[in-house]
Amino acid sequence: MKISTRGRYALRLMLDLALNNPDQYITIKSIAERQEISNKYLEQIITVLSRAGYVKSIRGAQGGYKLSRPAEEYTVGMILRLIEGSLTPVACMDDVPNNCPRCNNCVTLDVWKKLNDAINGVVDGITLADLVKQHKVKLMSDKNYCEYSI
Repeated sequence: MKISTRGRYALRLMLDLALNNPDQYITIKSIAERQEISNKYLEQIITVLSRAGYVKSIRGAQGGYKLSRPAEEYTVGMILRLIEGSLTPVACMDDVPNNCPRCNNCVTLDVWKKLNDAINGVVDGITLADLVKQHKVKLMSDKNYCEYSI
């Protein structure tokens, strides 16, 4: 499984909104500048997030976007599934119950189940609020290398 650029950018966009005052609407232009992503690409992503009710929008000079709910209520998994669709590592796991004619004697299915459980455990166990906290820790850190811990 590989998360697309669109999925990664959606998560960065939602994190950017979570880092700001929850009562303030943020423009796509300002997010695009901070995240170094094109306006047009973010507009496509924000449309999906808005239609799903993940963000609220307001038009006009003071317009922009903000999260519809507190950052604690969004998981990384929710955002990625909305943008990417299924996060299952293999197509045969998309069906419940599994319709694969080989599922009763397919030993590799156990591997895919474990991988799927691990992926879901990670992405569903991290909220936007967790990422906000981690962002603040990284800003305060003197480290000059990328660290992969949450």
